[in-house]
Amino acid sequence: MDLTITRHFSLDESSMRSGALVAMEAEPDLSTFENKSGLAEDMKFLASMPELCDVTFLVGDTREPVCAVKAVLAARSRVFQKMLYQAPSPQRKKEPAPRENKLRLFLKRSSEPLLNLQNAAQQPSSQQHQTLIIEEFEPDVFRQLIEYIHTGCVTLQPRTLLGVMNAADYYGLDELRRACAGFVQCCITVDTVCALLASAERYIQYKCTKSLVQKVLEFVDEHGNDVLNLGSFTLLPQHVVRLILARDELRADEFTKFQAALMWSKKYCDTNQNMNLKDVIGNFLEYIQFHKIPANVLMREVHPLGLVPYSIIMNALAYQADPASVDPGKLSPARIRRAGRSMSVQSSLDPYGSNTTLSSTGSSDGPSSDSRHN
Repeated sequence: MDLTITRHFSLDESSMRSGALVAMEAEPDLSTFENKSGLAEDMKFLASMPELCDVTFLVGDTREPVCAVKAVLAARSRVFQKMLYQAPSPQRKKEPAPRENKLRLFLKRSSEPLLNLQNAAQQPSSQQHQTLIIEEFEPDVFRQLIEYIHTGCVTLQPRTLLGVMNAADYYGLDELRRACAGFVQCCITVDTVCALLASAERYIQYKCTKSLVQKVLEFVDEHGNDVLNLGSFTLLPQHVVRLILARDELRADEFTKFQAALMWSKKYCDTNQNMNLKDVIGNFLEYIQFHKIPANVLMREVHPLGLVPYSIIMNALAYQADPASVDPGKLSPARIRRAGRSMSVQSSLDPYGSNTTLSSTGSSDGPSSDSRHN
C-alpha cells in the first residue's frame, strides 16, 4: 500500500488513505522494545562498583576516588578517549641512524627478543586498572559528570552547577553543557545566588563561568537588599563582597550595605581571632555613602559602634544639613587615607562584561583581598 498522499487523489480517496495512515500510526510497534531507564540504572550500578571498573580518578584536593569504565568514557567523550587510550608522542626530528659494524649489529639483533619482552612488561596494558589524578574539578562535580556519562542523566543542583557546566565543556559534552546553561535561568534565586558566586571562585578561569557570573551579578543588582541580608553572604570571599558593594548598579540602601559589611566582618573575626573588627570593616567603608543614611540612624545605629571614623560621621551630618558646606571628596576619607592605592571595578579586557572584576594595588588594612574563610 502506498502511504504517500498526493494532491491528485479525489477528496474521498484522500480521506480514506489519510484514515488508514492514522490507524497505522496509532498501532504500537511491538517489534521494538526499549528499556532506557533500566539501562541507566544498570550503568549507574556499574560505575558504583570499583571491582567492575577499570579506571579510578583521584579527584580534588582530598584525592577522593571516583571509579569508571574506560570504554564508556572513551565512547562518550573524545577528550577521555585521548586521555585514556592515546599515549602522548613528542614530535621529534628523526635523525639518521649511525652506521654500525657487523659485530655490534649481530649483538643488537641477538638481544632484541629479550628487550621486547622487558618493554612489554613495563608498558601499561589497556586491560590494566588505571589511576589518574583530576585536580581541575571538585569530587561532587566530577562524580556527577561520570554519572551522566554512564547513564545519560544527572540531577543538576545550584551548588555544583558551575562545576558541572565547566566540566561538560572541558570534556566535550555539549548536550550537558547546554542543559546546564538552560538550568541557570531558573536556578538563580535569592537563596542560591551566594552559593553560585562562591562556587564561581573556583572555576573563574573557565569561559562558562564568566558568562554565568555576569547574570548572577545582574540578579544581585536587582535584589540588592534581599541578597545583602542573607546569612550566606558571609561565606563569600572578601574581594567578592567588595565587588558587590562597589557596583553602581546595586539597588540597596546604604545602611543595608553597612549592615552587610558589619555582618561579614564579624563572621571573619570569629574565624580569625587575631583580626580586629575595626580593621576588617575598614576595607568596606569606602563603598558606603554614609551621607545617604538618615541622621537619626547614623547617630543611633552606626556611631555608637565606634567602627566608623568620627570624621566620616560628622561630614555626613554636615552634608545633610548643607550639601554646599562639605567637599564631596571628604565624604569618604578612606579613599584619601589610602593614597597611592587604586581600587576600581574594571571591565576593559574581561569577558564578563562591565563591573565584574575588582582590582587593587598598593597596601591595604586588615585582611587582603584574597582572603577567604569558611
